[in-house]
Amino acid sequence: MKIAFITDDGVTISQHFGRAGKYLVVEIEDGKELSRDMRDKLGHTHFRQAEPAHNHAENQAHNNPADHSKHVQMMDAIEDCDVVVCGGMGRGAFQSIVSLGKEVFMTNTDDINNALKGYLAGELQNMSDLIH
Repeated sequence: MKIAFITDDGVTISQHFGRAGKYLVVEIEDGKELSRDMRDKLGHTHFRQAEPAHNHAENQAHNNPADHSKHVQMMDAIEDCDVVVCGGMGRGAFQSIVSLGKEVFMTNTDDINNALKGYLAGELQNMSDLIH
């Protein structure tokens, strides 16, 4: 199993999926960590170069096919991962990630190591109220 943590520094979990620039991918087997891999992640700034800024308030329903396409592109780097852990994300990103078959965990735990330990122990609380 591979878990992708949304991050900018490989140490802390980003509070916003779309703004983060990296994934820290942790591979787990039999409850033990095998490896860690930092991967680049597309974010909102990548898409702003070509078109107007993404605005959560403009699309309350988050059913915009263009936004879904952006979210899918953001996920390309971790298509081999099973779980995505983040400090928060918009409803559209959440729906896009789930539609790709990923389990999404949102947490107020900042530290990746603590979140990983909690997830593996079945103690990481999934805070759906962090969807914005």
